[in-house]
Amino acid sequence: MASFDPAWFGYGALLLVLGTSFALTLTHVRIGLALAALIALPLTLFHAPGAGYSLLVGLILAVNLGQAGRDWIGDAQVAFSPEEQELRRLHFEALSPSNARRLIDQGHWISARRGEVLIREDQAAPSLFYLADGVATIRREGIDVGTVAGGTLIGEATVLDGSHATGTVLLASNARMWFIPAHSLRAYLTANPGIAATLHEGFARALRGKLANANARIADLPPIA
Repeated sequence: MASFDPAWFGYGALLLVLGTSFALTLTHVRIGLALAALIALPLTLFHAPGAGYSLLVGLILAVNLGQAGRDWIGDAQVAFSPEEQELRRLHFEALSPSNARRLIDQGHWISARRGEVLIREDQAAPSLFYLADGVATIRREGIDVGTVAGGTLIGEATVLDGSHATGTVLLASNARMWFIPAHSLRAYLTANPGIAATLHEGFARALRGKLANANARIADLPPIA
């Protein structure tokens, strides 16, 4: 039976480093580096030409485990109000608790009155809105074409690139909302590209949900004679 080749420890560590290169969050990067160092440690302890290699790998393991542990403790201490928790569950669930907390803190919670216009047709969305409670009407060329209800994001299709909205959105009832100005959101995501990638995925899911609901409403309409 062939003896085990210790070089496999090195191959395994390198494969983990490769996998870590695709991680979307800093915490996952730290965990991946710590695991890679743990796998490589036996190789450096028993086959490296000097103790310096073992010391370096041990430091990589200790530092990344410590940082990952600090992140985990920080996430465990993050608190959300009931309406913030619902916003996170519906749209920011892929973010870590601390990242979701920081993103939500960039915006503001308000109570708004019926008739207020959130987005105007052929203009850039001024903010990203989350309709926690209430109903909003979508209007195109002066004609009401649909409604959105509580739990919906509004403006996610255009807020990041500044393109013009294809319809006007106004409140059909008093509402409770969270919003973040477009310029603040773009600046925050530029400084946090990892969050930006995750948020883009969330926006895409929200748009697919709206499209599915619109198709369902169209299917329920009576046939044209």
